Amino acid sequence: MPIANKPSIEQRVLSFIKDNRLVSRGEKLVVAVSGGADSVCLIHILAGLRKELGITLHVAHLNHQLRGKDSDADARYVAALAKKLGIPATVESEDVKAYQKQNRLSLEEAAREVRYSFLAKVAAEAGSTKAATGHTADDHIETVLMHLVRGSGMRGLRGLAPQSTLKTTAGELSIIRPVLELGREETAAYCRAHKLKPRLDATNLSTEPTRNKVRLQLLPMLRQYNPQIGEALKRLSYTAASDYDYIEKVALCLVGTVYKKEKGAIVIKKKTLLELHPALQRQILRSAVAEALGSLKDIEAGHIEDIINALGKPAGKVIGLPFGLTFTIEYNRYILTTESESLCPFSPLKGEVPLNIPGETALPGGVIKAAIVKKRGGEEDGFTAYLDLERVGQKLTMRARREGDRFQPLGMQQPKKLNVFMIDARIPQSWRKNIPLVGDGNRIFWVAGYRIDERYKVKPQTKNILRLRFISTKNPG
Repeated sequence: MPIANKPSIEQRVLSFIKDNRLVSRGEKLVVAVSGGADSVCLIHILAGLRKELGITLHVAHLNHQLRGKDSDADARYVAALAKKLGIPATVESEDVKAYQKQNRLSLEEAAREVRYSFLAKVAAEAGSTKAATGHTADDHIETVLMHLVRGSGMRGLRGLAPQSTLKTTAGELSIIRPVLELGREETAAYCRAHKLKPRLDATNLSTEPTRNKVRLQLLPMLRQYNPQIGEALKRLSYTAASDYDYIEKVALCLVGTVYKKEKGAIVIKKKTLLELHPALQRQILRSAVAEALGSLKDIEAGHIEDIINALGKPAGKVIGLPFGLTFTIEYNRYILTTESESLCPFSPLKGEVPLNIPGETALPGGVIKAAIVKKRGGEEDGFTAYLDLERVGQKLTMRARREGDRFQPLGMQQPKKLNVFMIDARIPQSWRKNIPLVGDGNRIFWVAGYRIDERYKVKPQTKNILRLRFISTKNPG
């Protein structure tokens, strides 16, 4: 039997564009061209398909000013190529290192932010909302592996999608990846076949950037265990993408019944959320965080898992998240807000306040109730402390933290700096100055709302127990 002709690279790209509906007839498309083989292959193929697709093209090239004369030569090459193909081009430069320093980012992060903001700006000026990039199947595999190494959830294991939307400082931009199913060897072979002579970037051989380490070190090592590791990671990404898409659609239908926005905060119904499967809980929490912050940038799977692990904790538990966002547990609801200080159950405390033992002690925003008992009661949360009376005594005070404070958190073998404990406990930074400390001079017996000191806990031989209960009048119930 005759063997069917293998489709050409151009035919494969055309089918991929049509199958994924990446462009529409009459659309203007900005094409990011760095000068490397992948992007040169991309613009050359699109130039040949523009009539069939019914689109117009605009080349965009950003000189990152990272490689001196080589960067300038890249810009000249791209400008000449665009002219040869009869495509208008915008070629600009940006000091990425200055942006990196100003925003305290890694060089990779800075270059990415600057590059996509540039593409969004060019698209807006060209009357377009869409940009094409030269990401290949190899980029996709590397992305999946990078996310896997970082401990990503299912969302990250999807890798690169044929189309996605990015929010940049210059506005929202739709990114399409027409050559995502081509390998780097194929884009290089295409360029050789068409005598395109793309530019070579020597920094791609450096193992400094994380992606290059994955490409040059980790993947070759993994191929020793599985020569088809690339295909295995692609299958993983497709499965993750399919499962995530289904969960996302189901969660989207439930969002309105689980949470709503009130006065700048996301209010989540506790009972409704707890009745859902953990997979749906995660997705709804991601949605809620995205609504609270405007995006999921810098929100990692670990942050969502911190929230998931805290869902069953007693009222008063607070999880600190990036950008000042906090997740607060109340009796019948959860609160996500960036205005966490207003939710703090504690008010600023000046000086040292002696505690009435037994009895009540009024504090700004609350009251401490102290009692001497023979056994523990039913309250088991951060706002109730049980201490060995003989070890702590009855002359206790309550105060705010001081520089150098240390204590030994319950369950730990060694003392710890109070500031480190507060960070590890994810106590919102704006709350830390208000957290009351019960102690005797420099000794801290109880960090109210969070933990007692291991050395003063109730033991089997304890005769008398001091029970302390903090009741907030600032944010009741």
